[in-house]
Amino acid sequence: MSSLRASLVTVCAALPLIGFAQAPAAVKLGVIGPFTGASSDFGKPLLQGIQLAVDEINAVGGYLGRPLELVVRDDQGTPDVGLKAAHELLDAGVVGTIGFCNTGVAQKSLEVFQNAKSPLIIPCATGTPLTSKYPAAESYIFRTSARDSIQAPFVVNDLVKRGWTKVAIFADTTGYGEAGLKDVEAALSAHQLRPVNVTRFPLGVTDLREQLKVARDAGANVVFSYTVGPENAAIANGRRDLGWKVPQVGAWPLSFPFFIDGAREAADGALMAQTFIAEPSNERRAAFLSAYARKWGGRMVVPMAAAQGYDAVYLFTYALLGIRDGKLGGPAMKTALENIPRVYYGVVATYERPFSKDDKDALTANMLVMGKVQGGGITFAYPEDARRNLIVQRKK
Repeated sequence: MSSLRASLVTVCAALPLIGFAQAPAAVKLGVIGPFTGASSDFGKPLLQGIQLAVDEINAVGGYLGRPLELVVRDDQGTPDVGLKAAHELLDAGVVGTIGFCNTGVAQKSLEVFQNAKSPLIIPCATGTPLTSKYPAAESYIFRTSARDSIQAPFVVNDLVKRGWTKVAIFADTTGYGEAGLKDVEAALSAHQLRPVNVTRFPLGVTDLREQLKVARDAGANVVFSYTVGPENAAIANGRRDLGWKVPQVGAWPLSFPFFIDGAREAADGALMAQTFIAEPSNERRAAFLSAYARKWGGRMVVPMAAAQGYDAVYLFTYALLGIRDGKLGGPAMKTALENIPRVYYGVVATYERPFSKDDKDALTANMLVMGKVQGGGITFAYPEDARRNLIVQRKK
């Protein structure tokens, strides 16, 4: 038994059991994400990580003998579809929802969960505004992914350390690109720097060579890209075609197959912020990787999505186990999430009071490492990050 499951067994054993004359009613947990469509590359591993956690939790008793049941909706990476799916989940009677990979899709649905007083944990989408839309004390919007306002400074600090200070920013015109651009500009400003070039582009663009020429002529010595899809590969391939040998850096989408497979050799050496790299650097991560491989086989295409979704389920469950009267209404769930009494030794982090009344983001900057594309996969950019990763970080 993994240490993760063992800890949950310990928690469950300490709680009173509720007798049922018949099979206990399941606790419905909503899941929403892009399981088909252009963003499914990270939606699918998210769902697989969530399902793995649910299966483990149900194997040791669920919530007071009640199994967790997933109610899954596909938002297709489309805001209007996501909005419809959000309403469907609430109509289905879920006690909470884990969802959204795309910032723009999430933005359109936040009001649904907030108005219904139904907790939402965002495991993938990183747009900074998502957890700041509502006053923290009143907000039902939680998150287990690293918001862009900590990713952008983390990467910019690395650029400054390397001497790459003439930055060209390539950001798409989605909500994700818009918020990311602002975060990168703010991070540069903290070092008294400004981008030498800013390029905006719509999703679906396949050729950015002309825009890259402009950035090159502006004297850029690094390209900071902020987009989630194949457009990252278009930037890398464009640099290769121009013979412009400057590094490409960015947030976590540079670890997606859209980029690595789409750019191939042109992707090698790209740097990005990561919360989880799929290497068995300690017992928890080794157990998770082994369990995932047994259940799903094949390549874990976006490890961060799988790991953050997995941890989100356990945090929901730890919150549930803090409610002993079985009354799982939205306000009770919100309070329970804000006051998780036990430490959850997770895959991405060691979660000690991950949320509070005044803070709905579980991850902090000390949990980030710099990843690097190498040989078609992601590894640590620095040996010291690999060594530091032996210890799972706590929130600061």
